[in-house]
Amino acid sequence: MRFGVIGTNWITEEFIQAGLAVEGFSLQAVCSRTIERAKEFAEKFAAPFCYTDPKEMAASGNIDAVYIASPNCFHAEQAILCMSLGLHVLCEKPLASNADEVKAMIAAAKKHDVLLMEAVKSTLVPNFFAIQDHLPKLGKIRRFIASNCQYSSRYDAYRAGEVLRAFDPAYSNGALMDIGIYCLYPAIVLFGRPEQVKAEGIVLASGVDGEGSILLKYKEMDAILSFSKITTSYQPAEIQGEDATMVIDKINHLTRIEIRYRDGRIEDVTRPQTPKMMHYEIREFIRLAAAGARESATNSHAASLLTMEVMDEARRQMGVVFPADLRRGSRQLETEVRRAKREAKRDENV
Repeated sequence: MRFGVIGTNWITEEFIQAGLAVEGFSLQAVCSRTIERAKEFAEKFAAPFCYTDPKEMAASGNIDAVYIASPNCFHAEQAILCMSLGLHVLCEKPLASNADEVKAMIAAAKKHDVLLMEAVKSTLVPNFFAIQDHLPKLGKIRRFIASNCQYSSRYDAYRAGEVLRAFDPAYSNGALMDIGIYCLYPAIVLFGRPEQVKAEGIVLASGVDGEGSILLKYKEMDAILSFSKITTSYQPAEIQGEDATMVIDKINHLTRIEIRYRDGRIEDVTRPQTPKMMHYEIREFIRLAAAGARESATNSHAASLLTMEVMDEARRQMGVVFPADLRRGSRQLETEVRRAKREAKRDENV
């Protein structure tokens, strides 16, 4: 599969390095804001084509799929454009700024019969499937606890008065969107739609959440999620059942999984997996495309949409509003979708 990438940051570099170890992966094009940056990145990884315009790259015929790692606020527009031109899309988490954008992306994927998958790497590694396979051993599940709190390297600049992208609501960022999703997404995949969502958080002066907590209430269990970009936590995650508790070292890495039974026994159910976690999402994406599938069974359209709906509600309760949310009133996103379709149709006629 011939990939193009949009965005030239550290996560794109990790993606490419992981992809080079996957059979069938070929990096063909790089798109960045400046041609100088695109060329620098392309030369580093021997990609033959460079672009500054996503549409030009998407329409070039040089790629089959695109990996989108631009700022969150651009995901929907860029993904819809690429899908309208027949490209499969692997989009970094969070999939978009809000649920309306996710719905538009899913509609575009179905309209143009292409694969769309959210790049949540932790739910596609062997140890996530170990969690799923061993859940019955816990008995009736009563509680899921997950924490992802990492002091951001950009927070020092924020404290000094400089608001970088990581703390700028214009880019649809914040603790929940950037790292809280690693707690929420597996909860949605494992336990489905909650009956109730309660959220609290610390909203910084810039308008994004620096940290927060979410309580998901299910019929017979609850999930307690905490996330932060302004503090650090070392707490493991737990899935507590009436017969045993599953202890997960890090919810965003899943490198060690143990089951601790009430009688004192400890069972290690950890599975071997490569440190390059993105290897598994790339392999899954290529496999799905080759099979003619249009979504992942794990990182499904439904899981991505439900996760975003919960995040929308959590942000509403915390008082976090992105400029992208205002598009819903102006119908700007719908205009962008129609424009992308018109351009795709015109290109087909040409």
